Amino acid sequence: MCANFNRWYNFKGAQQSSSASYYYNYVFGGFKTKGAKDALYRSCSARGSNVAVINLKRPYGPFLAAMTLSPFAIQSPTSMRENGADRGRLTSDGVYQPLGDYGVPGGEAAGTGPFKLESWRVGDRLELSRNDEYWGRRPSLTRLIFRAIPDNAARLQALQTGEIDGYDLVEPQDINTIKRSRDLKVLDRPAFNVGYVGINRSVEPFDNILVRRAVAHGLDRAAVVRSFYAGRGVVAHEFMPPSVPGYSTGVPKYAYNPNRAKQLLQQAGLTLPVEVEFWWPTDVSRPYMPNPKNNFQAFAASLNKSGFKVVAKSAPWNPTYLGRADAGTAGALHLLGWTGDFGDASTFLDGVLRSYKQFGLPENYGLYRQLDRALIETDADVRNATYRAFNNASMRDLIGVPYVHTRPALAFTRGVVGYRPSPTTSESFASVRKTS
Repeated sequence: MCANFNRWYNFKGAQQSSSASYYYNYVFGGFKTKGAKDALYRSCSARGSNVAVINLKRPYGPFLAAMTLSPFAIQSPTSMRENGADRGRLTSDGVYQPLGDYGVPGGEAAGTGPFKLESWRVGDRLELSRNDEYWGRRPSLTRLIFRAIPDNAARLQALQTGEIDGYDLVEPQDINTIKRSRDLKVLDRPAFNVGYVGINRSVEPFDNILVRRAVAHGLDRAAVVRSFYAGRGVVAHEFMPPSVPGYSTGVPKYAYNPNRAKQLLQQAGLTLPVEVEFWWPTDVSRPYMPNPKNNFQAFAASLNKSGFKVVAKSAPWNPTYLGRADAGTAGALHLLGWTGDFGDASTFLDGVLRSYKQFGLPENYGLYRQLDRALIETDADVRNATYRAFNNASMRDLIGVPYVHTRPALAFTRGVVGYRPSPTTSESFASVRKTS
């Protein structure tokens, strides 16, 4: 274990980029050769053959929860060394490109899990076989194939014809079709996400709180949740779901009220309608946004009734749309969302709202001080109270307008049993079997 922690801390050059080490940057904040002064990690020492002690430079409340992230899985130092795990470079557009044979398509991988890597063709499929030397109970399945099928309708058709045994990211409008089939079934993934309309206050007049309140009252969030989530969504009132400690029941709420929105715009001294550039992503489906175009069209219609004149803009999800959103160049309003990484409020509030350019915030935005305090607080009750206070304040200031938390659906043939959906999509297939 210590070899892994020391390796991460000693990353150099391209390995330090967020493209290669996003979660290490997010959690640990620095490397030995860059940013060491601000780094969280200090050292690791072995205590016997089964215990490792991690020493940190300062308190960090989410540490244990963050260690459940798959990028922090412990790997074989020998296999990494023999297969060039530390060899890589950044491409001209800043993407990390591995140059060794470790953990890449056609390369080598080592682990102690219930399945072994057989083949990997990017954009097509990943094939695994049962690990008969697995330390735990031997899996029932002898082979697993993960396929990339980007189109929603094609995924459903593949399930109906028996081409596949199951798929994730079921579109809400397909759920009843699946439930009506005696050969298929729907499973629920616990809600652990948020969909939101981002507001960029660096675009005038959205620097005015009255205009942001008008946006909040002009978005018919309840209608969108009712129409496009097949009963699997609830209206969101803050940037984290109710299941996460630190959720506040006292945040300001903004009901759909076109007349109130118009009053606020006029109170701000604006002439109606107020033009607003509103961006939405194409070629993507997310649990919090199964069909972005549907959400956008409904929100545009409600805003147009509320004193705004929506100018539609769209772009492919990755890298164009995400890049523009992160850089703060996706108009005044944009659709986005977040699925939590681990069971802590920081994964939502720091993960989403620290993206200050996206919301047109200054880097030293005042409310960030509350998030800073929560990060170094190890008393759970104090941390949760701090997060509740932040949620209340952030929704008064309207950083953005959350609109949905969803229970994503998965679909399977009836013969697949033992699949236990995880809120963070980190399911184990060791317990899965096929009865027919």
